[in-house]
Amino acid sequence: MSEVVKKPIKITETILRDAHQSLIATRMTTEQMLPIVEKLDKVGYHSVECWGGATFDASLRFLKEDPWERLRKFRDGFKNTKLQMLFRGQNILGYRPYADDVVEYFVQKSLSNGIDIIRIFDCMNDLRNLKAAVDAANKEKGHAQVALSYTLGDAYTHDYWIKMAKNVEEMGANSICLKDMAGLLLPYEATELIGKLKKAVKIPIQLHTHYTSGVASMTYLKAVEAGVDVIDTAMSPFALGTSQPATEVMVETFKGTQYDTGFDQKLLAEIADYFRPIRDEALSSGLLNPKNLGVDIKTLLYQVPGGMLSNLTSQLKEQHAEDKYYDVLAEVPRVRKDLGEPPLVTPSSQIVGTQAVFNVIMGERYKMVTKETKAVLSGEYGATVKPFNKEIQKKCIGDKTPITCRPADLLKPELKTIEAEMSQWKEQDEDVLTYALFPQVATDFFKYREAQKTKVDPKTADTKNGAYPV
Repeated sequence: MSEVVKKPIKITETILRDAHQSLIATRMTTEQMLPIVEKLDKVGYHSVECWGGATFDASLRFLKEDPWERLRKFRDGFKNTKLQMLFRGQNILGYRPYADDVVEYFVQKSLSNGIDIIRIFDCMNDLRNLKAAVDAANKEKGHAQVALSYTLGDAYTHDYWIKMAKNVEEMGANSICLKDMAGLLLPYEATELIGKLKKAVKIPIQLHTHYTSGVASMTYLKAVEAGVDVIDTAMSPFALGTSQPATEVMVETFKGTQYDTGFDQKLLAEIADYFRPIRDEALSSGLLNPKNLGVDIKTLLYQVPGGMLSNLTSQLKEQHAEDKYYDVLAEVPRVRKDLGEPPLVTPSSQIVGTQAVFNVIMGERYKMVTKETKAVLSGEYGATVKPFNKEIQKKCIGDKTPITCRPADLLKPELKTIEAEMSQWKEQDEDVLTYALFPQVATDFFKYREAQKTKVDPKTADTKNGAYPV
């Protein structure tokens, strides 16, 4: 009998980023995370995803923390494990396209502060919007991973994904991630698609999915058998629902097979014990909505990611139009088709969702059009896989000529201007980037940081000389 070739499946742990972003709106603090870093570092993960995505904005806006400081603390704590972040291509971690000089500087600073792997994606899968970030990561000797946003539709055939993967490899990416943000990839489809991608390219392939539709663990099983190199999982207290499949479950699934991770379940149990009270507290405070933990098969019908569903419900509530929920869900695929059938992921999911809400509430389609919808139809977000609906485009942007070049080609370098604008707040180089992404939120944070410094601790006051240490 031939010897079975061992091929342990590699795992990226998402508990410090995507898991709590998906379940509790990115509200875990650095203080809650640091005590468990030493144990996480011993597991043997391929990488720990701990930065990027919405963590940057949430740290500043809600937690009054410096995201760069968080990253440096992680880097100090993780001695053996690669740190990974999620990066929105030309949008970095913000919501508009930035000039190349800002993108390059952000990549440089992320790597010098401790990131090893940068996962770069674009909501349109327009590879032109990823090039600057990939080149910058390569220049700094970081690992550039390109994530293709997985979605369904006439245009998204196996040939499409294979062509994209080959282009990504040619672009100089070190690995590819199939990013299934809505949990749309079904188990047997994973067998076929991963099998074909493995034949098409030489660089490693990673699979990222969410449990929203209930099939994710089965999809991982089939993908691993088909040869995928890495999967993304979350420790069980913050797994399932709109998050990822549970780390411990996947480790146990492959135990004793050629894909055995060799991870220590006792160690994983200790890590889970640490996070459980944090989850329970989030449940009792209402931060974790039990609805987010369920399975929503509607995801497969409407292709609406979990985060987008909760967005739609709150928008309808504000308009006192909750009875229109199913009308809006049915309108989403129609708007998506009008806009060239983009994948629904930040920010395209919000753009399509909001426009669908307006179309239904106004009783007439595109009677009211958001500036973001106009920007998509003007080509400002990049090229879509299918052409726009010409009539709708005319109705929304009139005779304006849409752009066809890479949107960032129209942006002048902006780093120097930004630096001049915020110089009074600058305490570290990274502050310039924080301000570039979120000028208002950053300014509020810098003011808060300043105020913290001038607070006096009465215990250290020098009453004799009447001087207060500042």
